[in-house]
Amino acid sequence: MRQSVQELFEKYQDNLYIIAFNVCKNAEDAKDVVQDTFIQYYSAKKEFDDEQHIRAWLIRVAINKAKNMNNTFWRRNKMSLEDYMETLAFETPASEELFETVMHLPEKYRIVIHLFYYEDYTVHEIADILKLSESNVKVRLSRGRSLLKEKLQEEWEDDE
Repeated sequence: MRQSVQELFEKYQDNLYIIAFNVCKNAEDAKDVVQDTFIQYYSAKKEFDDEQHIRAWLIRVAINKAKNMNNTFWRRNKMSLEDYMETLAFETPASEELFETVMHLPEKYRIVIHLFYYEDYTVHEIADILKLSESNVKVRLSRGRSLLKEKLQEEWEDDE
């Protein structure tokens, strides 16, 4: 017995998501697990006895994929920003505060700021690395600096 992926998806996606989320404890990973589970069903050349057999197979595959997701190198070795900050050595508390503020910027600004100020790349080199135009890098640097200025001013005003 085989059912269409569409039918099964509509019927079981929520259940599989909850199961995957309980194992992964991460919404994006759980969505990936559900998607991978249905891809595996579509690719499998397996015949099933009945709908209960299909349901049990989908659940088992989702659980296994979620466990595998937890065992990936990335998941085992990632650390929070706070933990990462503790591993870094800063010359002054102000430089630590500045770095932490940079790390909280939106990604597109954070990357160019980091490459420019911490890695000492030129605008031209950053443009090559990120496959952007030089003018786009300059705009991101300018906007990133403005955001940094706003955030740092807020912190200084709070300290007064």
